[in-house]
Order: sequence, then structure tokens, then C-alpha cells
Amino acid sequence: MNRVTRSCGRSRLVIETGTPQPDMTTIVERKGLGHPDTLADHLAEQLSRAYSQYTLEHFGAVLHHNFDKLALLGGASEVRYGAGRMTSPVRVLVNGRAARACGDESIPVEELAESTVRDFFAERLPEVSDHLDIKFHITSNSSPGAVLTGGQTPDRTRWFAPRSVDDLRERRILLANDTSLGTGWAPQSPFESFVRELVDNFSGKSAFTDTHLWCGTDVKLMGYCEGDRADVVLCVPQKSPHVSSRAAYLENKQVVLAECRRLAGLRLPDTPVDFRLNVRDVPEKDEFYLTCTGSSIESGDEGVVGRGNRVNGLITPLRPMNMEGANGKNPVYHVGKLYNLAAVRLAQKLHEETGGHAEVHMVSATGERLDQPWRILVRLSEPSVQVDKVQALIDETLAGFPALTNELVHEGVLLS
Repeated sequence: MNRVTRSCGRSRLVIETGTPQPDMTTIVERKGLGHPDTLADHLAEQLSRAYSQYTLEHFGAVLHHNFDKLALLGGASEVRYGAGRMTSPVRVLVNGRAARACGDESIPVEELAESTVRDFFAERLPEVSDHLDIKFHITSNSSPGAVLTGGQTPDRTRWFAPRSVDDLRERRILLANDTSLGTGWAPQSPFESFVRELVDNFSGKSAFTDTHLWCGTDVKLMGYCEGDRADVVLCVPQKSPHVSSRAAYLENKQVVLAECRRLAGLRLPDTPVDFRLNVRDVPEKDEFYLTCTGSSIESGDEGVVGRGNRVNGLITPLRPMNMEGANGKNPVYHVGKLYNLAAVRLAQKLHEETGGHAEVHMVSATGERLDQPWRILVRLSEPSVQVDKVQALIDETLAGFPALTNELVHEGVLLS
């Protein structure tokens, strides 16, 4: 392994080449669009996007906010063959901070958040949209560090109560909000890509879900691939209004398994894959993964931001990853969001440039320039690379944070 160390402004860059390729053994998990943790992630991000768009339209800037502590508490339901109903609502805990005004103009934070929550569920899980209990825990408290001296009001107290957008220091210089890190790697293995595609096929809009209305969205997959064979444990719920009997449920399971084998044959033609589906089912007792809405959020399960898929859409414990909950964070200067997305994309570019495996780790120091991370570590499996080209790709990424913010606010990037 070779190592090159460079100083780039305040950043210390380390490029390691000839690093080992990842282990052939792969463990990978993905949670589908209706999983409570994915719902929490995507709702938090939609709240950030809606707030950002509102403040941009009214004030010309994204005001300070974060919704990345959002939580969903499951409701209750009754399920029967051919029917089902909600008996207790899903509680939505909108936790976070947001500026409620800019100067003399107030911002309808609760109204904006409530309409966003209801629109989100109407699209993502319509059977739940009329059964929501929304609770707001949104403050405008300033971050620690504001010391009152000589009767002066510290600038820090203006972050969530700006007199005008001129009180937003990020309009002058982008500084990291926290000491944190972003992690990315590329490429995904064929098995990892297959896992993502398979879960999306059952939990998102696809030809399969268009023609099988009983298929719910709270899909979860755990995969294990070792050498030339793979094993998959998969949960796919069925929606009780579209399942008339025990026999119909069991027949639908065979349809899911046939679809799994079809996609595996297309994507992994040389890898035998063993599938296990809804392994907790007890047919003789009619204990099945049968829901009226297609998600376990209807019956006691909970969802919390940051417990689901990482920014690249997977949970991969044998790969480098971190525990940041990126969704719902401020898209202007929150490193837990920006550095993770930037690292994932930079790793992909480095893979395309070198043809080998690439890892990127970007570490911030709070209060220092966003575009000059405290440490940058790049690991490349290829032993011979042009360091100047690597440096150019890094520089391009670090210069691109304003454009990345614009993309997050306006283009609806899914971070998990």
C-alpha cells in the first residue's frame, strides 16, 4: 500500500492506493418504502424540503431548521381475510427546531408541517392518512455558546430568530455545523445491487405492484452472500382487503418467491440464491404477515430517523459506514447530510476513474469551513493512480456544496 499526504487549505488529505479489496463475504440489508424507519427518514426529509422551499420563496434563503429527530409511533388495527381497519391512529412526533419568523414576518411552521405530513402519507401510505395524530415539538432555541456580556445580544441567538437574512452567517461563509463525518464507497457488488432492486420491486411502484394489489410496502430484506452462493431472508406483507383466505395468502407467497427467482436469474445468473419468505408465518394458526395498510406502522411498530438505510440505500455492516441520520437535516451546512452524500458520489467518481474499489471518509470540525474538511481519507484498491486527478475530483466535490444544496431542496433526492 502507498500513501500520499497533502495539505489543502485547512484540510489534511490522505490518499492510500493499493488497499485491499473488500471481503468476498457480503451481509446487506434494505428496508422498503413502507418500513416505519424509511417512512420516518423520508418524512423528515420532506419536512426539511418543504420548509426550505417556503423560506426561499418568502425570504430568499433557507432559514435554520432541523427535523432529523422525527419519530413515528405505531397505531393499532384489526385484520381479517378480505377486510381490515385501523383502530388507533399512528402518532407522528415532529421533533426539531425551526425559525418561526424572519424579522417581522412570521412563518406558519406547524401549518406547513401538518400539511406536509398529511400529503406525505396520502401518497406513501394512503390507508393511514386519515388515522394520524400529529404532535409538534418544534423549538426556536439557540445552540449552546451564547454568553450574555455587557448587555449585548450574541449573534448565535439570532440563528433561529433572524432579524433578516443578513443574520445568517452561511450567506457570507459556509461553516460546518458539527464535528461529524461522511462515508462513501463504490462500487456496489452485483448482490448488493440486486438486493436494492428486489426490495424496490416489491415496495415501490413497479409492474409487479401494479398488478398485485395485495403486495404491501413494508418490505425488509437481509442477504448473505459468500463466494458463489447467496441466502436471502425476505419479509413482504400482504394487504388484507385483497386477500380473501388462507389459501390466497399462501398462493401469493408463491407468486413473490417466483418473482424473486425470476429477478435473481436475470441479475445473478451464476449465483444460486436461496430465498426464505415471511419465516414467522404459522399457517395452522393463521398467523401471517397480513396487514390492512401494507405496513407494520398500523400495529404498534415504530419508526425513527437514522435507524434505516444509509445514504446509499443499504445497510452494510462489513463495509465502512457511519450512524448519521442524514434525513431532515439542514441542507445548507449540516455535515451529517452533505458530507455523506458527497462522499458516496465522490467514491463512485473515483471508482469510474480508477476502475477499482474506492472509499471516501470526510471529517469535519465544527465551526470550520464546510469546503475544507478537517480530514479527508481516500482509499483506492488500484495501486497506480494519478494523484492529481484524484485531487481534482476532490476539489470539484468540495466546491459543489451550494449546487448540492439546491439539488436537495428542489429535486427530491432520496437519501435512503
